[in-house]
This record gives sequence, structure tokens and C-alpha cells, in this order.
Amino acid sequence: MSREHTSSLCLSVVVVLLSGLSVGASGPAAKAAGPSSLLASVFQDHAVLQRDRPVRVWGRAVPGERVRVAFNGREAGATADGSGRWEATLPASAAGGPYTLEARSDSGTTQVVSDVLVGDVFLCSGQSNMEFPVMRARGGEFAARAAANDRIRLLTVPHLALPEPAADPDAPGTWKVASPETVRPFSAACYFFARELQQTELVPMGLINAAWGGSAIEAWMGGSGFGQSGGFAERLDLLRLYARDPEAANQGFGRMWEAWWRSTPAGATEPWQPDLAGADRWPEVPEPMRNWKAWGVPALASHDGMVWYRRAFSLTPGQAVRRATLSLGGIDEVDQTWVNGRVIRNTFGWGDQRVYPLPAGVLRPGENVVTLNVLSTWDAGGMVGPAEKLALTFDDGTSVPLAGGWRYQAVPLEIGRPPRAPWEPIAGLTTLYNGMIAPLGTYGLRGVVWYQGETNADAPAGYQELLAGLMSSWRERFGAGLPFLIVQLPGFGSVPAEPVESNWSEVREAQRRAVAADACAGLVVTIDLGERDDIHPIEKRAVGSRIARAARRVVYGEAVAPSGPVPLSASREAGGVVVTFGDVEGRLVTYSSDRAIGFELCGDGKGSCRYATAQVASNRVVLAPIEGQPSPTRVRFCWGDSPLCNLSDQSGLPVGPFELVIK
Repeated sequence: MSREHTSSLCLSVVVVLLSGLSVGASGPAAKAAGPSSLLASVFQDHAVLQRDRPVRVWGRAVPGERVRVAFNGREAGATADGSGRWEATLPASAAGGPYTLEARSDSGTTQVVSDVLVGDVFLCSGQSNMEFPVMRARGGEFAARAAANDRIRLLTVPHLALPEPAADPDAPGTWKVASPETVRPFSAACYFFARELQQTELVPMGLINAAWGGSAIEAWMGGSGFGQSGGFAERLDLLRLYARDPEAANQGFGRMWEAWWRSTPAGATEPWQPDLAGADRWPEVPEPMRNWKAWGVPALASHDGMVWYRRAFSLTPGQAVRRATLSLGGIDEVDQTWVNGRVIRNTFGWGDQRVYPLPAGVLRPGENVVTLNVLSTWDAGGMVGPAEKLALTFDDGTSVPLAGGWRYQAVPLEIGRPPRAPWEPIAGLTTLYNGMIAPLGTYGLRGVVWYQGETNADAPAGYQELLAGLMSSWRERFGAGLPFLIVQLPGFGSVPAEPVESNWSEVREAQRRAVAADACAGLVVTIDLGERDDIHPIEKRAVGSRIARAARRVVYGEAVAPSGPVPLSASREAGGVVVTFGDVEGRLVTYSSDRAIGFELCGDGKGSCRYATAQVASNRVVLAPIEGQPSPTRVRFCWGDSPLCNLSDQSGLPVGPFELVIK
């Protein structure tokens, strides 16, 4: 089946399922309906509703009360259930507007939403490169000054992480008309995508931006999405426990953390134990307490990993029996904290103050020990003070200062990264789905733009399954066949001088494979749009333009290649290995050389790849055998954190990174 046909099929499936799907309240109930609040808060002035599909509208009223909704000459009714939730489905409308959406209850409560357009609605999500605002993009300020466009509407979902799905939180954001003021802080990739798409799709565009910098894909997945990826059951159970009993969940996660440490090469010792042998020989933490990269210790100058901290302090018998609060100052980024070997808390935050009430029985007369393991994955790290915030404070107002006297032990990077608490905002499980996606209910969407993967590059194994799980769980909410436009990671980091292994390449390949396995997804190649020394490349206009091109194929069924040539196969032929490409506009083209740069022939194991001489012929590339290399089994192209590649087609779109097994 051709891609244009599968695109049409995706859209028809969404229409059918949206018209018949039944969704009740999920998670905690929304805010109670007031005298002028019948509609869920996503239905506001300046909103855009999805065209050509039944429009689902919901809200809250008095239980058992009948509610009528009217829009564009069409009406529908519903009765509020026992919790006060109601939902009605209006007939489909063609693109147009502005219209008025009105909800009226039998008791006379009325809510009117004005200036509502009907067009295409896209949800843009991911991490910081999706959050990256127009005003910081190349040419963004110029674009913002010319951004007045009544036919583009913007909604930014505020950051919110929850352990359970929310139905309708108090502050889901505000729909705004595109203008210089509203466009400047909005997602650049999302806005430039819609601006470009409107050149061919002459309908209003509604853009919903739900993104959070530094977030992992696991935080954005609905619970059902983990069915395709193993190893999450225990953490999901802890998350459910956390919603009921945070203290019990913290204790359970602490035991999980300790078990992980014991499984590592360093697990023969338990640094959280108060009687740890040799702890008095740990180096002293330099004063004042600050980011460990600023200590002047060479081994920590660029350390993105873990450091243990310890401090002993003495208490009188009277102090040991009092209720107490432990204040540790600011910590960047995750701490797992113990007192006298007992788990206290695990908290995420970039420099946020840690203040922990201590359970009864934790303190004791004489010497006590507080121990922290601090994980930092980016930029500053560790306990950052200030000194006056480090103290043990008792319920009578007295305190024991804890500034100074700290010791530390850096953890070798080969130990790896510890498990993350499932309730963490950006590295947990389902937390951002619960707080930022579930509140959108079943709002009608034309498609999703997903720009994420940087955070998962630390552990790329399994990303393909996670991405498939994310798409599956979102389709459960918004409709089967919902199109996804996946922005592949750009180049970032060192330029390889020889074949290398690369976590960023592994994520790119996972993204490519997930899209190739999904008839309703398209890949947006950006390998040439990155910056070696900046994880946030500013060339977002080109990113938006490429997303729009992918949408034209995947969402609208146009006969256009979604994102440049794609590899179809690698086969042995006389004279070498031949890679065949599809979606080639005209023919393959090389730049600055008569040969394609960046092809590798590889064996089965790591470290077996060698650069190959590659000659282009129409839609094929012929790789010459490499002297001294055993028969290769794989082909890689454009591999490395920030590789140099020069292969494109006559559209100017690059061939993206890939790995193929040779048949």
C-alpha cells in the first residue's frame, strides 16, 4: 500500500473512532461547575475546533442535570452523570468561523465561548527543542513582528506533573490569536510548521504546545503504552502507591534504589550506612557549598553523574526524641537521602531547596549521619547551599547547624545511572501525560508533532519500543490512526574522525525504525540543522518547514516525499554492497565531492565499522569492498553525534542517518 493511501486510511479511522468512542472522567474530578462554568476549560474564546469530524464537547454541571450545547447552527445534548461530568457530540463542521459555542443547563446556567474557528488542530509536544521560543530562533524576531494572523491560534499547556491522569485542571492555558506578542514566547518549531503548512492548507490552524525541557519520553506516555516495553511494572506500582501514600512509596523506592546500587560493581559497600568503614577518609567538600564543577577538582570539572555526600553530627538525648526537620539547601538535580541508614526522600529539582520532616525514631543520642547520593545529568551539580539553609531544626525552634564538615566521594561514570522515582516530573512514568495530555480530554486533533529524544540519549536501548508505546497510548485517547510527525534528533556534539559508537545515533535510528513500522507516522530529518556545541539549534524555521512537508504526505496524503530519500535495502552485488533508496526526487546528489561521505561497512560487533568509498548512481549507492575487512553484515550512514554527510536528492533534502542489515 502506498504512503498516500495509508495516510488517507489513517484519517478515516480517526473520524470513525472519534464519532463512536466513549470516554468518561479519568483520574481526579475536574473543578466543580460554577454559575458560568459548564464547559471544560480547554473550550475558550479564540479556540480552534477540528474540522470535518464530530466535535466532542464536555464539562461539568449539577449531577443529573441536562445540558444543551449549540455551535454553528448545530445542537446536541447530554445529562451530567453522578460526578457531574457530561459529554455531548456535535455534528462535524467544515473549516470556517468565527462562531459561538454555547452551553446551557436546565437550571439556566449558561456559558458562551466566542470567536471560535474550525480548522486543523495539531498537538506539539516533547522537550526543550519543542519549547524553544520563536524569539530565540534565527530570524524569529523578524517573523514575530509579522505574525499577526487571526487564522493561527495558540495554546500553551502549563507545566504540570501528576501521579494520576487529570480530567480538567484549573489552569490549562489560554487560547490566543497569533500576534507579535503571543508568537514570541511560543514554540518556534510548532509555529513555523503551521505558518508553512498554511501555504498549502488554507484553513485555520490551532496549535497546542505541551512540552517540558529535559523531559524523558517515559513521562509523556500513557500507562497502557508501557505494555510494549518491559521492566516498568514495579515502578508503575510504586507510582500508584504514591498517589495514595507518598511516604510508603518513598520507602519502597528507596529499597529499589539500594537494590540497584548493590547490583553495580560498587555494590559491595553501602555508603548510606552510618558505620561505613573509611568514610572519615573521604575528601572534604570545599567551602562554601556550591556546584561541584566549581570546586577546582579536575575529576569533577565536567562530571555529569553521581556524587556521595556525608556529614556526621551529634545530638543530646533530649534532641534525639524531638520532632525534627532536615534542611539541605539547594540541590541539583536528584537526591536520594538517608539519615542513619534509613531512607528519607528522593527529590528532583534544579537547585530547589530540600526540606524533609524526619520520621519518629530516625534520630538517636550521640553521633548521627546524614548521607546523600546526588545525580546531576547536565550543567551544575550537587549541593549548592547556601550555608544558612543547612540545618536540623527541632519543633521547639532550636536547631543544629549542618554547614561545613561535609565529605564526598565521586561515583565513577561506568557505574551507570540510578533508577528515577516514577513520580518525578520530567523523568518519571506517565507524570506529564497525566498533567499535560490527559487534561486535553479527547479534544479533536488532526495530528501530533513530537520533538524529543535528547534526554533518552543517555540510555537509548528500548527507545523504539517506547516511541511506539507513546503513539499507541495517545491514540487510545485521541483516536486510532492519529498521525505522528517525529522530528529526528539533529547533530550535536563531536564530529567523528573515524567510525564511532554514538548514543545519539542510536536514538535517531530508533526514531527511524519506529516511523518505518507505523503507517500513520512520518520522519522529519534534521541531521544537517544541528549545532555541534549547542543542544538547542536556532534554525527552527527549516525544522518547521520540514515538519510541514511531512504533514503534507502523512496527514494530507499528498504525493510528496515526507522528508527526503529513505533507505530501502542493502544487498550484495558484484563489486560491493548496493544501498537502494526510495522517495528520491530526481536523483541522488552529493555536495563538495563526487562521492557520498559518511557510509560505513560493519561486521556484527561494536568497533567493526570502517568508512567505505561510496559511488552514487541514480537512486543507488555502491560501496566498494574494504581491503582486509571480513565480509560485512551491516551498512551505517551518517553515524556519530555530529557527523558530516553530503548525500541528498534534487529537492535539497538530506538522506538521514540509518543502519541496515545487508541481505
